[in-house]
Amino acid sequence: MSNEQTLPDPLQTLGLDPTQRALYTAILRLHRATRTELAEVVNDPVEAVETQLDHLVRLGVVDEQSGEYLARHPAAALGRLAADRLDRLAEESRRIDSALGSIRTLINDYDVGRDYRSGPFPVELISGADVLYESVMGMAVQDPPLKLRVAIPDGRTMTDFARKFAGSWIDAQERGLMAVRAIMPVSALTLPGVRDTVTRVLAAGGRMRTLDRVPSWFMTAGSEAAGLPARWGGNLPEVAYNFYLLRTPIVVGMLTSLFEELWNRAVPLPFGRRGEAMTQVVRLAAQGLSDEAIARHLGVSVRTVRARFAEAMADLGAQTRFQAGVEAARRGWLRQ
Repeated sequence: MSNEQTLPDPLQTLGLDPTQRALYTAILRLHRATRTELAEVVNDPVEAVETQLDHLVRLGVVDEQSGEYLARHPAAALGRLAADRLDRLAEESRRIDSALGSIRTLINDYDVGRDYRSGPFPVELISGADVLYESVMGMAVQDPPLKLRVAIPDGRTMTDFARKFAGSWIDAQERGLMAVRAIMPVSALTLPGVRDTVTRVLAAGGRMRTLDRVPSWFMTAGSEAAGLPARWGGNLPEVAYNFYLLRTPIVVGMLTSLFEELWNRAVPLPFGRRGEAMTQVVRLAAQGLSDEAIARHLGVSVRTVRARFAEAMADLGAQTRFQAGVEAARRGWLRQ
């Protein structure tokens, strides 16, 4: 039995139905055609084809000029569809942010509806960065390996972590006490000490990704505990590292779902063996070296250089090498 997997149709993934996909493919192959010509190719009535063409024009994957229809370049067309889908995901994220901003009301409603004999669930106010990190370590020691998910919205929290607290968490990972996944703002990678600390966390088995904007600090520790800031949308240093530690499955479940949604949208860091190979070629290209000069410098073939650059462009979401250089600089890839 073959183990090969069929790659998904990108047009189907982005919402085009079979009729629209067939019509778009016909336009790609003809490059320019009238409604009548396209109706003959797809063997559908002109009226039906006209309706589908109008839809493709509205989606931005086809242009209409003087009665003829022209296919946009597939990269541009898919980019437009992907951008629309990302806009919808961003709106959904804003709705989730709004719901979590009302967490106090939801918790109150939950309390009212719960059997009074079960008693209130524990809510503990934690104050201070030292207590935060010690609390997490305590949970990890009590019930290893602790699955820790952390969303970090600001550079100050990252620099504090890198300067003072990273060592104990890295040691806990290496000892099998903790499994860390963290999301951080991409801008934090350029701050002193952060990139080196992130590299050490990854080397110890942790996983970290970046977003342009992380909505708020929060964490989940296993399936029973969660941390919420004193003010949703803020960062911990602004409130002297005061946060609420809640031990209730409903809150842990909500925050876990939010974290996973953010994680799926976040960008993996270009560290580790594969990532370093990509960043090397982008860094050297940014210094003005040609593909041939980069190949000589790294001791690889020109074909390997171009393949690594293509991987980097895909990870960066760039259409051109210039865009890749700009995005790589923004994400801190070009820093040694």
